[in-house]
Amino acid sequence: MSKWYEEAIFYHIYPLGLLGAPKNRQGEEEAHRLAGLDPWIDHMKDFGFTAVYIGPLFESTSHGYDTKDYKKVDSRLGSNEDFRHFVDRCHESGIRVVVDGVFNHTGREFFAFQDIQKNRENSPYRYWYQDVNFQGNSPYNDGFWYRAWHNCYELANLNLQNPEVRNYLLDVVRFWIDEFDIDGIRLDCADCLHFDFMKELRRTTAEKKEDFWLMGEVIHGDYARWVNDEMLHSVTNYELWKGLYSGHNDHNYFEIAHTIRRQFDANGGIYRGCRLYSFVDNHDVDRIVCKLNEKGFLQSVYTLLYTLPGIPSVYYGSEWGVEGRKEGASDDALRPCLDLAGLEKNPPVPELPELIRKLGQIHAREKALTDGAYRELLLTNRQYAFARILDGEAVVVAVNNDSAAAHFEIPCPVPGTRAEEALTGEIKTVENGKIIWEMPAYGSAVFSIKQG
Repeated sequence: MSKWYEEAIFYHIYPLGLLGAPKNRQGEEEAHRLAGLDPWIDHMKDFGFTAVYIGPLFESTSHGYDTKDYKKVDSRLGSNEDFRHFVDRCHESGIRVVVDGVFNHTGREFFAFQDIQKNRENSPYRYWYQDVNFQGNSPYNDGFWYRAWHNCYELANLNLQNPEVRNYLLDVVRFWIDEFDIDGIRLDCADCLHFDFMKELRRTTAEKKEDFWLMGEVIHGDYARWVNDEMLHSVTNYELWKGLYSGHNDHNYFEIAHTIRRQFDANGGIYRGCRLYSFVDNHDVDRIVCKLNEKGFLQSVYTLLYTLPGIPSVYYGSEWGVEGRKEGASDDALRPCLDLAGLEKNPPVPELPELIRKLGQIHAREKALTDGAYRELLLTNRQYAFARILDGEAVVVAVNNDSAAAHFEIPCPVPGTRAEEALTGEIKTVENGKIIWEMPAYGSAVFSIKQG
């Protein structure tokens, strides 16, 4: 039987942006903005999202990843009690809660870093950070040098080889599970974390909560190095993310099909059995509506997101087609404050919300989309069809990235005479072992094929 996170459909919230928090913390006063998420919980439930990844949440100075206090919710968002209320409300609505774990680095206001600033060589925390050198200096003129994440010196790299640091962070994780009853952690910069630390984290969280989920942010590399029985349950599938937009823009479904064949094909897929975290945009990359050359591609992009192997995730606002591009080094345009009621009344892409609702219903209903084997059925530059097969039944998915209608003759992967197209409700007869379908421009179809 599948775990909750294997069946989940995620909603991704960057709370400092969504709730309109100031870019920089000013003082310690709590703003209690988290109460503004209550209507968003109903929104998530309406769209069929069964889990929310929300973060960063730790008390910080600016963008949220420069942690000041690991055991306090960011005062720009509210109090620990406010976040406990949010988790309780989510759980009442059947929504699991996953938070950001920022364990590669801290901000300069973190107590251990400030102790080094004050006591220098005499600080008991001098070995909590990587390569602290009192013969050097930093761009902040600290009178000592330290290793920083990507040379961003507001983010000082923790020394995860130090048992004191590891024990401190594991205690933080226990605190968040005990205090808030969270269901999982997304590990920021997982591709920078020591493997031994992630193994300890897996053991610790499993002891606290048997079905606790660990997902890592990994941009490049062999995902199987992180996703295994000793470390993480999942990582971000950036390889598929790239294929989903460029495969459409270049009218090259071979790119997407090759990625999936390489990753998940039943015969030789290198990640078959892994449940990678799928997305088309997030808080670090341009919104999908801005990445695509044609807005018409949105239907097939989201259909693939929900039906290809993986755990689908939608970034807040993108279910309406909200736009946003990186502006130089700034991510602010990707992390906006949004008006829920206004977007419900006037979505930028009017047909998109209903499509995503339907895809959520289909994903919840068709267990083959969680556990089914992948099989490619048809492939050209502009047309693509595949099946997810489970227990003698199948879901067949077809997409068309052409501006013209296309005629599909799709081999039926299991015995059956009847195929119901789930987006329209149309019933098709399987003729000579094929599903015959006239696909509109930029269209997609999801066929449910049952025995008998």
